[in-house]
Amino acid sequence: MARITVEDCLMKVGNENRFRLIHLAVARVKQHRKGVPFTLKGKNKENVMTLREIASGDVNFENLTALEKTLKERSKAKEADEATSATD
Repeated sequence: MARITVEDCLMKVGNENRFRLIHLAVARVKQHRKGVPFTLKGKNKENVMTLREIASGDVNFENLTALEKTLKERSKAKEADEATSATD
């Protein structure tokens, strides 16, 4: 995608509802700030990358919590690996 538009994102969110789009984008940005990785590669700021994820269909309300759960699982696995490394 060369440029991301709000209209691209609204089509994915449905009902031309800008409030839902903002709610989804804010929730996803908060996840990024907690350490959840982006689903797409890019060098843009987190807001633009989040809109790109929404426009591509990678992020929606249905999979938003699943993405955060994977973060928790990864951090637990990382802590377990570090604990194992420290005891060796």
